Amino acid sequence: MPDVGYLASVVAVASTVTWALRALPFALLAPLRASSVVPYLATSMPVGVMAILVVHTLRHTPLTAPPYGATVGIALAATVALHLWRHNVVLSIAGGTAVHVVLASVVFTG
Repeated sequence: MPDVGYLASVVAVASTVTWALRALPFALLAPLRASSVVPYLATSMPVGVMAILVVHTLRHTPLTAPPYGATVGIALAATVALHLWRHNVVLSIAGGTAVHVVLASVVFTG
């Protein structure tokens, strides 16, 4: 079994690194608020995140085997329709996910 001093130093180092990594974003937050980059990212990132999610979801969609991507396509259409209707990201994602789960598990299973 390792020495008590060794174990205490390991815990101290791990605690210090964990605390520093959690405190670092808050220490960097004050200078970033004065930056002009943050408002730009606040307006452009939601679209970027959604685009990445769409590409990631559609990348492995099988279009050559039944149901030929129908579940993903219908769920994507439902997500877009919900977002255009209510302009609520949470509702859009939750509704599209629910449509996809229902279609994938109930309608298009053999």
